[in-house]
Amino acid sequence: MHYLWEQMRGAIPLIAHGDPYIVGLLWVTIRVAVVSTAAALLIGLPLGLALGLGRFRGRRALQILANASLALPPVVVGIAVLLLLLPHGALGSLQIEFSLNAVYIAQTILALPYVVALTPAAIQGLPPGLLVQARALGAGRLQLSGLALREAKIGMIAAVIAALGATISEVGAVVIVGGNFQGHDETLASALLEQFNYTAHEPYATAIALVLLALILVLAGLLTVLQQRTQGIQLRFRAA
Repeated sequence: MHYLWEQMRGAIPLIAHGDPYIVGLLWVTIRVAVVSTAAALLIGLPLGLALGLGRFRGRRALQILANASLALPPVVVGIAVLLLLLPHGALGSLQIEFSLNAVYIAQTILALPYVVALTPAAIQGLPPGLLVQARALGAGRLQLSGLALREAKIGMIAAVIAALGATISEVGAVVIVGGNFQGHDETLASALLEQFNYTAHEPYATAIALVLLALILVLAGLLTVLQQRTQGIQLRFRAA
């Protein structure tokens, strides 16, 4: 316990004084999380809506695949992306290996399953008959999609929370595809690994761990409040 307290005493001043290294890590982490989650939403929402609203052959198999992809090993994703981006790879002409852009790609792939898998789950949790009634009234695909997203906001916020959490806390893929270069593509999570395992700078490792935990708690708290407010509005609307 004394050892832990000593580490905290060394870490808190680093946070309180806004250590440039830690602040830089924080901004890179936030940027990676926001960009990757936004890209995952742009790609994953149409796929999730197709699985949630569509009726086509192979739909169940695709849902199983989407659910299974939630357990994708980040290291495997990182290696696959790196092989594609290396000079002799299929995307080697982009010349973005070991860069922040490569991190964006890997993190988007890791966040994508949360959107694709949780969107149909949220739609399936809607009141029975809601979408059937909309179809009977002549709603088209775009109208049905808009209705489903509007009514399933609570579940969609949960998907965003999960995707953000995955991108903030991921280490393996970031280190592999980005190279973990300080000041460029090093995130809080990857820097924590670096500080603890290689430099043995324990006050910095403790400070980074505290900032990482605080970031996750703040983002989860904000999105949970939004989720609860959305739920309250929907309940009042239905009661009226």
